[in-house]
Amino acid sequence: MTPTLVRHHRHTESPAPAGDGSRARDWAEIQERMLAPLYEAVYTRLEVGPATRMLSLGCGSGLALLMAAGRGARVTGVDTDLERLALARARLLPAPEDRGSPVTGTRLVDSVTEAAADGPHNLITAFTPIGCAAGDGDELVRALGAAVPSAGRGSTVVLTGWGPPERCATSAVLGVASRLAEDGRTPGSGSWRGPRRDDLENVAFRSGLNPDGSGRVACPFGYADMDSAVRGLLSTRLFDAAAGATDRWQVEKEVAEAVHPHRRPDGTVWMSNVFRYLVCTT
Repeated sequence: MTPTLVRHHRHTESPAPAGDGSRARDWAEIQERMLAPLYEAVYTRLEVGPATRMLSLGCGSGLALLMAAGRGARVTGVDTDLERLALARARLLPAPEDRGSPVTGTRLVDSVTEAAADGPHNLITAFTPIGCAAGDGDELVRALGAAVPSAGRGSTVVLTGWGPPERCATSAVLGVASRLAEDGRTPGSGSWRGPRRDDLENVAFRSGLNPDGSGRVACPFGYADMDSAVRGLLSTRLFDAAAGATDRWQVEKEVAEAVHPHRRPDGTVWMSNVFRYLVCTT
């Protein structure tokens, strides 16, 4: 599956204030779909369908849930980003006055403990790729500690991460995050640390999971223009420490410079990436 090129017309002259929901919308409208090939590959391999009761950790604005529900799965999503979660609710649980039909069996919450209580689940997914930010593996271990008890013995857990940096054109762009954070005199606080070979296996081991296969999926990042590329990348939250250490203007400028080599003659932006997933059993 190739990501659709999305044209986004909002200009970057005026950085959006935090909390106005614009970054969550950028995620939903621009960036989230870049991982659709990963979702589809996992669902196909695991034969996700009507017999699946899925718990999605870090469900974002709900695209992965929507794709699973489209296969007949009953889905529960959890995310601590309330703005993304609100967009997921609008997508999967529209109000009657919006004339939308709620996706049957769907539940969306902001607490892993509350989501786990909706079990039992026979599939737990963590589609937010780890190996990006310092400590993201620790956060996932804690989330799995609360979620895995909701799954029966022999249930499936899927962990995901970035592929080798040499296979991910976006790695160099994301490296801007760490450099700017360190330039702002907060050493070690950069959001992007880069993946390590055993990131997923380490999380599985610490969470008491049994690895049972893995795979790699091409997920190119394609944008209709430079504005869309910058907004999409900033919506990942991987540049937050950099923006705090410097300012959003500086981050936008340097991200655009890093993206420029991937700009095509027609103005579109294209970066090839590979993501990895690890299938585990409880």
